[in-house]
Amino acid sequence: MEITDTVKLLRECDSGTKMAVTSIDEVLGKVENQEMKKLLEESKSHHGELGNRIHGLLLQHGSDEKDPTAMAKGMSWIKTNIKMGMEKSDATVADLITDGCNMGVKSLHRYLNQYQAADSTSKGICKELISIEEKLAKDLRYYL
Repeated sequence: MEITDTVKLLRECDSGTKMAVTSIDEVLGKVENQEMKKLLEESKSHHGELGNRIHGLLLQHGSDEKDPTAMAKGMSWIKTNIKMGMEKSDATVADLITDGCNMGVKSLHRYLNQYQAADSTSKGICKELISIEEKLAKDLRYYL
């Protein structure tokens, strides 16, 4: 059972890193403030690096990757385009990304609780991803 929970937790983290990178990519070109742009680029890089580590672990466990659901990606795209259509500003981008971070943190904590038999490495990666999300949300407060 430990391997099953480990793989499930890693797959959810994989999906989360991909969703984060996609969401940041979606808004990065719309950011005017260079410091905010740098912050988002650094976070995208952290998510990508963690995603690569997760892929390696999934391969070790003989599992494939997990992409975000089409529904999650579609809803994110719709929300982003509606909000940015109403008010194209750095504050709107900060608001959108902060909401995404908060949803990610909530989901990741749920998965940590759900997959309690996961190994310590995958739990550590999940906690690292939570930390990245929490830091980004905190750092974006300045731009809200």
